[in-house]
Amino acid sequence: MSNSIVSSLELSVELVAEANLPTELGDFKILGIRSKIDDQEFVVLVKGELKANTPILVRIHSQCLTGDVFHSIKCDCGQQLDAAMQRVSQAGLGVVIYHPQEGRGIGIINKIRAYALQDKGADTVEANLKLGFDVDERDYEQCIDILKLLGINSVQLMSNNPDKLSALISAGIKAERVPLEIDLEGVAPARDYLKTKKEKMGHLLSDV
Repeated sequence: MSNSIVSSLELSVELVAEANLPTELGDFKILGIRSKIDDQEFVVLVKGELKANTPILVRIHSQCLTGDVFHSIKCDCGQQLDAAMQRVSQAGLGVVIYHPQEGRGIGIINKIRAYALQDKGADTVEANLKLGFDVDERDYEQCIDILKLLGINSVQLMSNNPDKLSALISAGIKAERVPLEIDLEGVAPARDYLKTKKEKMGHLLSDV
């Protein structure tokens, strides 16, 4: 694994730890990557031998404590993470970057405040705006540097978010989108969330 990692003083991130990680969804390498410009720490799951110019299945998954850990069905985040890990495991090659920007970059406490506004009828976009934030506060610059650190220059991006795809392409990474939609059966509350994403944020989703 380490042999595939490129070294560059110009990158904003550095690899500081790696280990094996067996999971219910397959066996991975887990990497601990630290920002050199702020206090962000990234976890990255890797499967297989990464090679430049080989299209790599990639998920940039924004942290969602409520969905990923507590199994909230207000969103589809936890299901997307599981699906991405399963696809990587089945393919035998891929990367999942866990992006530590909770609540589209507003943090967990403000996300809970946004939930309270949603309880009163606001959608996710309206809630962020009422709290004084942009609709989406995330940036992907350090995720892009992680891909560069790993020597990846061609990706199959598992995402419904055109902004993620555009960010990678603008940074010179060859990228094509692989849809990542979940079955809404059993998670009906997520339907309104996804409808807002489609209608107000331009996410590439089927009818919801």
